[in-house]
Amino acid sequence: MKSAYLNVTYRHGRPIAAYYHLPRRAGDVVATTDEVGEGMLVDYAADGRPVGIEITEPTLLKPVDFDRLLSSLGCEPAAREDLAPLVAA
Repeated sequence: MKSAYLNVTYRHGRPIAAYYHLPRRAGDVVATTDEVGEGMLVDYAADGRPVGIEITEPTLLKPVDFDRLLSSLGCEPAAREDLAPLVAA
């Protein structure tokens, strides 16, 4: 996968969890996970590259904080249209 994308899980029309998939290499699997703040966990491949971010409290997500996290991981900012389902919630 070459570009990042967001998956959102809904229950009764409200987002209850989300996962922001970061670019991965073929064969990448999650080797470790770190809690990085309220409602966010970062998954890493065995070589230490971030491969995804679990958002356990999607209604609390602030795009500026999410972009700050992405920047600290060496990733591009999220496209606003990708985060739109969470911002609208």
